[in-house]
Amino acid sequence: MQTPGPILLLGAPGVGKGTQARRLMDAWHVPQISTGDILRDNVARGTELGVTAKALMDRGELVPDGLVNTMVAARLEEGDTHRGYIFDGYPRTLEQARWLDRHFAEAAERTLPLIAVTIRVSDASLLRRLTGRRTCPVCRQIYNIYTQPPTQDGICDVEGAALVQRDDDKEAIVIERMKAYEQLTAPVIEHYRAQQRYAEVDGEQDVDRVFADLVAELGRLRGPQ
Repeated sequence: MQTPGPILLLGAPGVGKGTQARRLMDAWHVPQISTGDILRDNVARGTELGVTAKALMDRGELVPDGLVNTMVAARLEEGDTHRGYIFDGYPRTLEQARWLDRHFAEAAERTLPLIAVTIRVSDASLLRRLTGRRTCPVCRQIYNIYTQPPTQDGICDVEGAALVQRDDDKEAIVIERMKAYEQLTAPVIEHYRAQQRYAEVDGEQDVDRVFADLVAELGRLRGPQ
């Protein structure tokens, strides 16, 4: 694509969004925009928005859509976004998606609409990917006991350290994460599907095939430029 424009990459935890986002960034030289990164940056710099967000987070409260939207709007004004960008974790709710549509409509210089693609993987595969994941606490090498096991069970090949499983990779928590993702993103998906700005790719394939399908679908959605 000549100009990628704004892209939303969707998919449940463990489908490989991060890997594919990095490949798209390298191919098109566009940034990845993460609301988590934006929040941390504002908090670290002590901006007015960051101070407000930190106070909410310190009390264990969610940062409201309005505040997140304002931070996103400021990030979109930075110079590295002129050709496009890949949203990570935003828009997360239907209200955020609607706000983003209004923002683009009001910003005359941003003529390309957001397009969204979901990487789909079966629940069974996701469970194997996440519950099988083990990490070396020393070198941070990641293994999977089903698909990429260490040579010696439970031991890092490089450091010889005992591998650990993250708490949020345990089966009961993974199932809840998958349910939460589906409930939260279903309205966002339907929002873009209704506007014919949505597609899906099969995430069960090898990484290169997923990337090729992803590029093809994004090109189809963006259309001739």
